[in-house]
Formats: sequence, C-alpha cells, structure tokens
Amino acid sequence: MNKKEVIIGFIVGIIANTIGTLLYIILFSDMNIPNTFAAAIKQGHIGSLLALGAILNLVAFFLFLRLRRDHRARGVMIATILTALVILYYKMF
Repeated sequence: MNKKEVIIGFIVGIIANTIGTLLYIILFSDMNIPNTFAAAIKQGHIGSLLALGAILNLVAFFLFLRLRRDHRARGVMIATILTALVILYYKMF
C-alpha cells in the first residue's frame, strides 16, 4: 500500500468535507458561519451539519476511482469513516 497516496486521499476527504459543510452553511443558512456552528452545537445538530458536508466526499471518492487512484479513494473513505465516528460521538454525548 502506498501510504503517501492514502494520506493525500485522506487530506482531500477532510478538505472536501470542510468545503461541503461551509458551502451548505453559506447556501442554506441565514446566519454567518460562526453563528451557525454555535446554533448547531446548542441545538444538537452539529452531526447533521457534518453529515451534509460529507456529501462532497462522494464526489472525491468516485473521481479518484474513475482516475484509477484506488489508494487515494481509500484515503477519502478513511476520512469519511472518521467523520462518521465524529458524528456518532456528537450524537451519543
């Protein structure tokens, strides 16, 4: 396994998730970004916000598969699983 390619995919997955979350906030929220995060934490919706941001990981994952960059796609998958674990943590505690 090429660790460098997996790490690149992981970083792309984290960046895609961040951009997806911020894009969702910009498009669909009436408040600014810090206020939206504060309201989501207060109301217990931060997990849902992160999950909606993870939709861009699908684009990155299938793009890497189409380009035959399987190790990078594996890194995106690891980033998505990490996001799911963070969402699970917020839902449980």
